[in-house]
Amino acid sequence: MMSDMFDSKAPFEAYKLYNALKLHFESDYDAVKYQFKTRVTPQSFFKRKDKYFFAKLANKHGNDLMKYYVANFINDVKYVGDMMDSDGETNYREMLKKHESISYVFKNDINKLSLEVTSFDDLFKKGNGAHPRIVTLLLEEEICLETVVILNKLTGFMRKADKEITETIVWPELSRKIKKYDHFILCDYDKMKNIIIKAFTN
Repeated sequence: MMSDMFDSKAPFEAYKLYNALKLHFESDYDAVKYQFKTRVTPQSFFKRKDKYFFAKLANKHGNDLMKYYVANFINDVKYVGDMMDSDGETNYREMLKKHESISYVFKNDINKLSLEVTSFDDLFKKGNGAHPRIVTLLLEEEICLETVVILNKLTGFMRKADKEITETIVWPELSRKIKKYDHFILCDYDKMKNIIIKAFTN
């Protein structure tokens, strides 16, 4: 596991991990590619007034801290202090629940999507609105982010979407989130393909 690279029970290591993931989700920096290395130093950490938060999270979540951070970043909770409240824990539990039953979650969403369009390809076509149908349904919370990430992994639809979608309020950040989250979703992609085939050929 990527989290094994850290003694994440140590407050400074928890801060390093947080900083790498924050850069990952907010910029072009690829935390996985660069093995979560950034330029933070112990000196910069100990000057932070919020260092207590990292100590507390490190102690509570240990080797699962990466998942905790990711769960909050994908829910747009970006400051460590805001991750400390009950919503931070809720985000974490909900993401774990989805990951533990990812095939079930994906199948439910795909079955729902199959009722929305006449063909699979229609999900990714830009219609009269600002976004393709798949993106609209995500924004309406009819399907989950994990499903869209998996569909992009299988189809690469984001390459076309990035060229066609011209609005600059929602899409740039959402596009980055979909692509950045990809690193943290593990599933059997052959199984996912079969789920799609079954849903759209019946």
